[in-house]
This record gives sequence, C-alpha cells and structure tokens, in this order.
Amino acid sequence: MPIYRAPVEDALFLWTDVLQVARYSNLPGFADATPDLLEAALREAAKLCEEVLQPLNRVGDVQGCIRSDDGGVLTPEGFRQAYRRYADGGWIGFSAPSEFGGQGLPGVLRTLINEFTNSANMAFAMYPGLSQGAVAAILMHGSAQQKARYLPPMISGRWTGTMNLTEPQCGTDLGLLRTKAQKQADGTYKITGTKIFISAGEHDLAENIVHLVLARVEDAPAGVRGLSLFIVPKFLVKDDGSLDARNAVTCGALETKMGIHGNATCVMNYDGATGWLIGEENRGINVMFTMMNKARLGVGVQGLALSEVAYQNAVAYAKERRQGRAPGGAKSPDEPADPLLVHPDVRRMLMSIRGFNEAARALVMWTALQDDLAERADDPAVRQAAADHMALMTPVIKSLLTDRGFANAVMAQQVYGGHGYIAEHGMEQFVRDARITMLYEGTNGIQALDLVGRKLALDNGRALQAFLAEVGSYIGRHGGEAMQPFVRPLATAFGHLQEATQWLMHHAREPEAVASGASDYLDLMGLVALAFMWCRIAEAAIARLAAEAEPERIRAKLTAGRFFVERMLPETALHLARIRLGAANLMELPADGF
Repeated sequence: MPIYRAPVEDALFLWTDVLQVARYSNLPGFADATPDLLEAALREAAKLCEEVLQPLNRVGDVQGCIRSDDGGVLTPEGFRQAYRRYADGGWIGFSAPSEFGGQGLPGVLRTLINEFTNSANMAFAMYPGLSQGAVAAILMHGSAQQKARYLPPMISGRWTGTMNLTEPQCGTDLGLLRTKAQKQADGTYKITGTKIFISAGEHDLAENIVHLVLARVEDAPAGVRGLSLFIVPKFLVKDDGSLDARNAVTCGALETKMGIHGNATCVMNYDGATGWLIGEENRGINVMFTMMNKARLGVGVQGLALSEVAYQNAVAYAKERRQGRAPGGAKSPDEPADPLLVHPDVRRMLMSIRGFNEAARALVMWTALQDDLAERADDPAVRQAAADHMALMTPVIKSLLTDRGFANAVMAQQVYGGHGYIAEHGMEQFVRDARITMLYEGTNGIQALDLVGRKLALDNGRALQAFLAEVGSYIGRHGGEAMQPFVRPLATAFGHLQEATQWLMHHAREPEAVASGASDYLDLMGLVALAFMWCRIAEAAIARLAAEAEPERIRAKLTAGRFFVERMLPETALHLARIRLGAANLMELPADGF
C-alpha cells in the first residue's frame, strides 16, 4: 500500500531560510504565525493527512461516489467522518478573516497545508479546496449581507462551495454560455440551464452547498461581456441563517471518470433556481476570475502534491526492491541482487522528480506569499507589484506544475516496472488522478496562450519586466564562487528567456507564430523560475552549512539543485529553438492532410 509523509522540514526551511517570511510580521495575520505556531500547525496538519486522509485515498478510488435513492450523492466510506475532522480542526478557514470565523493566518501557510492534503488524498481535498475558492470570491465581491449570510457557515465547513462555469457546448470559450438568469421583482433571479463537470456539485459532507453560477441576464451583451455571477444555494436560507426549502437545483448525473473517483463530478440542472447576483450585472467574469486564479494556483499545487507522494513511494520501492547488479559491481554481495537504487537510470528518474519538487514548492510558496502581499500590504506599490507577480505566474504554475506533476507520476510508476501497473501499489492511481490537473481550470494550452497573448503585454509589460529585473539583478549580485554552480546555468537560461521574449515581441503581429511558441515559452519561463528558486535555496543552504546546521540534509539539497541546473535546465535551449521556428511548418498541412 502507498505511504506518505508530509515534507514538514522542507516547508519550514523554505519559510524561515529561503523566503524569510518573518520579514512580513507587520502584516495582518503574519504576526500570529510565530515559529512555534507555524511548526505546530504544519505537524498537526501532517498528522491528519498521514493518519486520516491518506488511508482513505485508495478507498475513495475503489468505491467512488454513488447516487442515493433521493437523487443525492454519497461519498466513499470514511469521507464524512474525515471531512468533519478536517472542518472542526479549522483547516478550511485557516486564512479567512476572523470576523467571519476564520483564523486570519497567512494564505501561504494554507497553501502548504493544501499541498499536504492533496498528496494524501486529492479527491477529498477538492471538497474543502473549492469552498476556499468560493469564499474568496464572496469575500472580495459580495455584499455585506451576502458575506454575513454565507461566509461563516462556509468557513466553518457546515456548508461547502462550488464553481459552475462549463456547459455541454462551451468550456474555455465562455462566450458560448447559454444558462439564463431572469430578474424577479424582489431582486432575485431565476437561473435556468445545465452545467457539466462540476466538482463537488452534490455530496453528503455538508448540510448545504453554495453554487457560484455564471449565467446570462436577459438582453445582456453577447460573449463574455454579458455574463453575470450568481449565488445559488442548494437550500434556500432564511434571514436567521437557518435552512429553508430545497432550491430548484439538482444533480442530473455523476460523470464516469479516469481518476479522482472519490470526488463527485456532477451534471447540474438549474430549473428556475433562485439566485442572488454577486457584484454587478455583466461583470461576472471579473468576479469569477478571483475564484479561478485561486483555483489555478491550487491546481498547480495538486500537480506538485502528486509528484511528491509518487516520489516518496518510488524512493521507498527503489530502496527495497532487489533487481540486477550495479554496473560497477555488486553493492550487496551477500544478497541475490542489489537494490534498484544502485542503477543510474533509476537514480536519473528519482533525481528528476526531486529536482522538480523542491523548486516547485518554493515557487508555489513565493507566489502564494505574493498573493498575501497583494491583499494585506499597506503600501499600494507593494500590493500592485505582488498582484502583477500573481497575474504573470498563475498560468506558469498551473501549466508547468501539472505537466511535470503528471510526467513525474508516470516516471515514479516506471521505477516499479510492471508492479507500477498493478493497482495494489497505488502508482497507477497517482497517474490517473494527476491527469485531470492538466485539463481543468483551463487546459494547459490555454494557460500558455493566456501568458503570451495577455500577460506579457499587460500594462505595457510591467509584470514581465519586473520578473526579468528581479532575476537579472539576482544573477548580477551573486557572482561569488560558492554560488557559481547555480548562478552560471541560471544566467544561460535567463539569456534564452530574454531572446525568446524579444522574438515574440518582434513577431507580435503574427498571431499564429506567437501562438505556436506559447507552450514552449511558458515552459522556458517556468524552468527559469524553478532555477531561480534553486539558486535561492542553494544560497540559504550554503548559509546553513556555514553554521554547521543539519549538514547531511542540507548537502542533499545542494546535490538535488545541481542536478536540476545541470541536467534539466538546459531544456531551455530546446524551447528557444522551437519558438524561433514560428508557425510555418506547424500550419502548413491543410486540414484534409490530417
């Protein structure tokens, strides 16, 4: 059976030594995140994930969700009890404002805990994860009455939340959306339409489900400019906060899926359901993007989480499984064979995953910290710079971390050989579960188009220029001998990113050429960002070694970092070469030729 141990020590190292989060103790919530509280929270979350959630991962995969006789959905055995422990522990509202029942702690800490939860049981983690996104949207755009009515029970976990965008005829192209909203005399709206692929759309974990639904008001402009967002609860809510009659929203079907079987993915039917406008009419897409950007960062975390748990299991197997002899001679002459770990190709796979995981965790934490600064900093310039970082890095994290997360789950499965294909080892479930991360919340190709088509030029390229300036400045300041093994490869890759950026700018009036290089550009930027993280990790690790702190563990980090910059980072040259090809050979073949 699979194992999982939350990487608490790595998280603490990133928090204290690399990102030095204590610098922000003047911000709301950060002063409360003392070293003692930080460590206690991470260890308690780790215990819950390891002892309660992880054992249910296989249960959820085998049992899945089923329809009940009354049209509801029953989650797998043990999920209800686990959800209650998760909610009662305050993990859902960990970073939500205290005025609505949250703890007000930094979002970057919640992001770490979400990684642990997704590694342990991704299908389960989606239930509270979606609630956190819905809470963020209501908190930022809801009226005072909506916040008072919906946030406390959602933050406590008594109610959960969803996001309803996709319809049978439209996914990414929301301009094709048909769900209608008819305004009533009392100011409410009647919502009619069908939504598909709705994660946690119906379940038995909470007493109410608050759906956030995109719909089109009568006579609204065509396309995305005519979309509005509505709060549509499963049960209507009385003025005193108690539940009233069932709303006209039902689960029409459960999807049969490749993975995440423990999460209910639903077809949702709205038959004149009562809804309340959140924000302004025809501005729903702006409100929804608050939730989607949080969700996209969360999906990137899922990619990292599955890469981490797959890696841990592959390492354990490689140490125990005996197969063949080491190329240089037997390492265990008294045994019939050597452990898999002696073989260079097995080490290549494991080092590739580890080299990604540690840098990806740093990148996620760095970006989640920027999200905190964008919401909590006093200085408007700091808030703006942090928001710019979020806008630029969200598509990179969502796409790169899920592409690599899936590839790493496959690579970890490969370590097992044929045993990785057998369900009892759990590796094939990691592969199946990881696959969805590349598809939902905007496919990874769409993320790449968003990056090169919108984010690079946004506000005259302000976010991009800030990122390039930060990395370039770091390279210039860290020319010392100790850092050269890390900074020199970063400088080369950084040059590739600059060249690729200039090429895209030069061909800005050739949309097919730009689009053809979008995925390669995103990967190139992502690799540079990961290498930048490895440089910062290495800098902190070298300082730790100088203080003679944890030498064995810290040296292992430096080894993993050198592997990344020496063996993985050179991929940037390949991405640059592809970008420079443009679209000629890509678009040349006529449709009939396929």
